[in-house]
Amino acid sequence: MDIQSCVKIVSEWDIVAARQTGRDIAKTMGFSSVDQARIATAISELARNIYLYAEKGSVCIDQLIAPDQKGLKVTASDEGPGISDIRRVMEDGYSSSGGLGAGLPGVKRLMDDFAIESEVGKGTEIIAIKWLR
Repeated sequence: MDIQSCVKIVSEWDIVAARQTGRDIAKTMGFSSVDQARIATAISELARNIYLYAEKGSVCIDQLIAPDQKGLKVTASDEGPGISDIRRVMEDGYSSSGGLGAGLPGVKRLMDDFAIESEVGKGTEIIAIKWLR
């Protein structure tokens, strides 16, 4: 049974809601508490980016269930300004908001698969997957 849950990101409280939804789904799927924390942290970072840079968007969490493996897919999408230099935002330590710069490289490290597509003036979509071990 596939379950998808989407949280619209328009306020800071939505970041918390997205994070908790992801943790709950991960727990239900049988992820370890460490992986639940990794997933929740990645979702929090993605949702915060939507809130800070795009003002609105959504974080959708899907269960991926195949005969040989299960995973949790996080899709963060927005219609914000887009990212003009993806390579630069993927550098450790880069921050456009004065934050720690763990951002997207941190999300990539926390998850198993990571893909980003962005078009300036149209928005960004990031897909991150954590596989159940």
